[in-house]
Amino acid sequence: MSEEDILGLSKHIGDRHYRAYIGPPDEYDLVSAMSFNLLTVCGLRQNHKLLDIGCGSLRLGRLLIPYLNTCNYVGLDPNKWLIDDGIRYEVGSSLIELRQPTFIHDSGLGSLNDDVKFDYVVAQSIFSHTAPDLLERWIADVALRLAHDGVFFATVLEGDVECDDVGWIYPECVEYRLDTVSELATKYGLTFATLTWYHPRQTWCALYAPGFNSKLLNEGLPSWNSFGTLRKEF
Repeated sequence: MSEEDILGLSKHIGDRHYRAYIGPPDEYDLVSAMSFNLLTVCGLRQNHKLLDIGCGSLRLGRLLIPYLNTCNYVGLDPNKWLIDDGIRYEVGSSLIELRQPTFIHDSGLGSLNDDVKFDYVVAQSIFSHTAPDLLERWIADVALRLAHDGVFFATVLEGDVECDDVGWIYPECVEYRLDTVSELATKYGLTFATLTWYHPRQTWCALYAPGFNSKLLNEGLPSWNSFGTLRKEF
């Protein structure tokens, strides 16, 4: 099998290939680096516990699993085959044995114990495939699972024509007004902020608990420089 076949570079979005199924295959590396760097400049350290919603084929997990301490990565995705292929082609079974991440093959958080709290939660390109009922459910569920100083990073495909369907919508995309997401965040006790962090099509947003150090967001302009000046506060 050629490298092009393994990486799925000739595949189309949504094809049953571990990279293509979750997005443009040629952006697989870009999206993982973009997300990982955002998390680290906004304070993610190895001791933090993180939930990766829609972890798929471990596009982001392949960077987070070796970075975080043992048992601190939790990946959630209903498609077990994606996680299995991510382990096979991107992570390797030896790293799984070493770091002992948790994988939840489900579309919700109902299987987690109520006392499990996360310092960081990330949902990259998830809200762009969720109808309003699921959008609210995810924000409500994450709000319950965030630590008192936790933060939820999510991307939103901005638009004025909002979806009126229900459930999960894929591979089609749905748009939301940022005000809609902000209102839901407030409803469930979180503060909403938009970020200028790069994304090829969507807008990065932060929904954070009252105890989160919002200075790390640098008024929507997170950077390594701002993180460096705040390190002594941890």
